[in-house]
Amino acid sequence: MEEALLLVPEDKGCCGLGKEIKKLSYIAAPMVVVSVSQNLLQVVSVMMAGHLGELSLSGVAIASSFTNVTGFSLLFGMAGGLETLCGQAYGAEQYKKLGSYTYCSIISLIFVCFPVSLLWMFVEKILIMMGQDPLVSSEAGKYSIWLLPALLAYAILQSLIRYFLTQGLILPMLLSSCATLCFHVPLCWALVYKFELGTTGAALSIGFSYWLTVIFLVIYIQYSSACDKTRVSFSLDVFRSIPEFFRFGFPSAVMSCLEWWSFELLILFSGLLPNSKLETSVLSICLTTMSLHYFIPYGVGAAASTRVSNELGAGNPRGAKAAVLAATMIAAVEAISVSTILFSCRSVLGYAYSNEKEIVDYVTRITPLLSFSVIMDSVQAVFSGVARGTGSQRLAAFVNLGAYYLVGLPLALVLCFMLQLRGMGLWAGILAGTTTQALFYALITSFTNWQKKLRLEKGYLRGLTLVRVFLPKLCILLVIRPTHTQTRETVSPLKRIYIYI
Repeated sequence: MEEALLLVPEDKGCCGLGKEIKKLSYIAAPMVVVSVSQNLLQVVSVMMAGHLGELSLSGVAIASSFTNVTGFSLLFGMAGGLETLCGQAYGAEQYKKLGSYTYCSIISLIFVCFPVSLLWMFVEKILIMMGQDPLVSSEAGKYSIWLLPALLAYAILQSLIRYFLTQGLILPMLLSSCATLCFHVPLCWALVYKFELGTTGAALSIGFSYWLTVIFLVIYIQYSSACDKTRVSFSLDVFRSIPEFFRFGFPSAVMSCLEWWSFELLILFSGLLPNSKLETSVLSICLTTMSLHYFIPYGVGAAASTRVSNELGAGNPRGAKAAVLAATMIAAVEAISVSTILFSCRSVLGYAYSNEKEIVDYVTRITPLLSFSVIMDSVQAVFSGVARGTGSQRLAAFVNLGAYYLVGLPLALVLCFMLQLRGMGLWAGILAGTTTQALFYALITSFTNWQKKLRLEKGYLRGLTLVRVFLPKLCILLVIRPTHTQTRETVSPLKRIYIYI
């Protein structure tokens, strides 16, 4: 069985940078594969549905965008709260808390699924109200409804991924994700074409694949010796952790969604331009390229989150600083390498997406901006992971709000419509937002007082423990009965406390 990387005893002093880079790489590289494999599930379904016709492709594409914005991004972001809770609990060797927090996350995310599900049931009407074509809206509405089983599975899956990630147990996630992808391709083809379910089959296949991954991971937790320390039985104590989970989960969701939604708005704005087909096509190429690249820095950021939270939980702020430095170095090398390759291939990059010379020439002109976006995206992805590891999601959410909605999008609109830069202006504006975000993240991280951060976290956990211990007792005081010689009215609150103790 795989042993958790972070279970290996180590010196609590400052780790060697080379050793820390190896630890980060051990987590980051497989996480890239895991993220790509899970993302490809939806991509494969869209591709299969696209071969059914233009109507099916349009409906599924719009439905995928809508469900990502209103559902999957929300669950993905909220699950990020576990990176703080589970990571620091594991570092502090409070292993049973990992299982308890994971149960709490699953329950919380399932409750979030209910209002999201109601929203998805009315996708067709919502899109028609927004001016979309009725036939396309009908196709999108049908696809969204049949995607509901996938939503529930996704809520459980994201919680389980954080459970494994914060322990450094990467192999089960890697095997399950790759195996599921291999299963998903023939399953989707069979449901769409063999059983002639069309777009319904494409949506159902995503749900089947997500549930298959969940089942695999649950079986691993139940029977693997690597999970013995963190495996717990479900109890009512899990519900006591819900406020604690939302303390980190809600700002983590805001932090993630604000960034995600800003890029979705670019496509909507591009549709308002005179030559909307060209502008939308080029921006879609840029977004696709950035999405493909983002999996790499996200993997590094996830690894940084794990290492930083583990070290803080273990009371080793110097180790946390070493993890941040190592992650920054990895991100810098990766970003410079990828951006250099993109810039060098700017004249041929467009041919990977289209044969039309107008689109290829436009992509050539916008690629320098795209290359710089790669660098900023890598920086912010790593420092986002550090923010999750330190429990600074609330501050990061405010940074994202200011960077994208006070700087990026307003500047994009000015450059696009007032200065007539069109698609180039839109991308330059969002790049300014990403740069602002990355700079603020870097400043916050560089000025972090790690000793103070450690004391604050310890103080919070100590206070939380007191609340957990004494809150139930205080509740009992409200209903405690006086002695037989006294009535409830004659017993003072202080005396009731004395009697109870």
